[in-house]
Amino acid sequence: MLIKLLKKLNAWLHLWLGLASGIVVVVLGITGCILVFEQEIKSLSSPWLFAEKPAGGAILSPSKIYQSVKTQLPGKEVHSLWYHGENRSAAVTINADSTVYVNPYTAEVIALVHHEDFFEFIDDGHRRLWLPDKIGKQVIGWSTFIFFILLITGLILWWPKKWNKAGKDQSFKIKWKARFKRLNYDLHNVLGFYSLLFVLIMAVTGLIMSFSWFNKSVYWLTGGTGNPRKQTTEVFNAAPGTMLKSVDLVWLKVRNTIALYNKDQIIVSFPDEPDEAIYACTDMINGYWRDLYFNPSTLQLTKSAGKPLAQLAFADQVRKLNYSLHVGAFAGLPSKIVFFFASLICASLPITGFYIWWGKKKKKPRRKNIPIPLKA
Repeated sequence: MLIKLLKKLNAWLHLWLGLASGIVVVVLGITGCILVFEQEIKSLSSPWLFAEKPAGGAILSPSKIYQSVKTQLPGKEVHSLWYHGENRSAAVTINADSTVYVNPYTAEVIALVHHEDFFEFIDDGHRRLWLPDKIGKQVIGWSTFIFFILLITGLILWWPKKWNKAGKDQSFKIKWKARFKRLNYDLHNVLGFYSLLFVLIMAVTGLIMSFSWFNKSVYWLTGGTGNPRKQTTEVFNAAPGTMLKSVDLVWLKVRNTIALYNKDQIIVSFPDEPDEAIYACTDMINGYWRDLYFNPSTLQLTKSAGKPLAQLAFADQVRKLNYSLHVGAFAGLPSKIVFFFASLICASLPITGFYIWWGKKKKKPRRKNIPIPLKA
């Protein structure tokens, strides 16, 4: 009796939570599909991302690119520089709503690209549902939490009553030749099971990014101690007017002695104040990156500088790989393809689920066979 009651409660939760979050989950799934291949699509559609290396050419230092951009775009404040590697342009962030793409071999400005492009629009929908920031993030966060519960209740509903051939066929196989109603049920039930692991990863990593309490809980469960987002605050004393020279030295240091791979793909910042740490980013691969902070006077790494992934504790590794796991970039193109289809299935589940509910709602009750009395 208790088991029957729990099953009914589980089915009730799955239905009404699904109806409550369905539209948001569809949006998350579709936008997620597009964002998985954002960089690949941009590489095909954005010629300004490339800059052919001249014979005997060498990548220019940050200071030369900084000074060239300031000359070509007077009045603009240059904040950071992202080297994308050989035969790729460098991206310069300025105090505007655009990114400047520069030839890293000649320091010539190639293009000035507005931030609000197609992918910015899609990302805005994925992160905040095109709503104001405070409202949209809460809607996305709690819808993701509801979806996480739906995955658990869905697994319980999917679980075969009997592990015989008929039960396994119903849970693991799609009857492609069946009538649409049965096919729709299989697409919801079977595809939901096969995508479960990947969609769970998306949901959990999304919750880590949405809620600090969830982030801290996962950090604690994986063996971490303290605040996972806490950064050491340090104050420095650097001589005014030495910023560009210091940034050049940091860039060379990262490139020659610190970077473990992709040594030509580095981000460096141009601090606004002498007592501000010089930021650099390296080891960017498959959605992972390593943040570095340098004392501007000694050019030594600060206490808050990021260690290589292999040297981090397990809890910190999990936290550092969160974004990579969320977008499916952790194994390169193969994992991106898997996550693309998982995200597509994720978008389909509320639709197929709604049709299952609607079909049951509209189902006509069977007429009872009432015996007709014989005439006397």
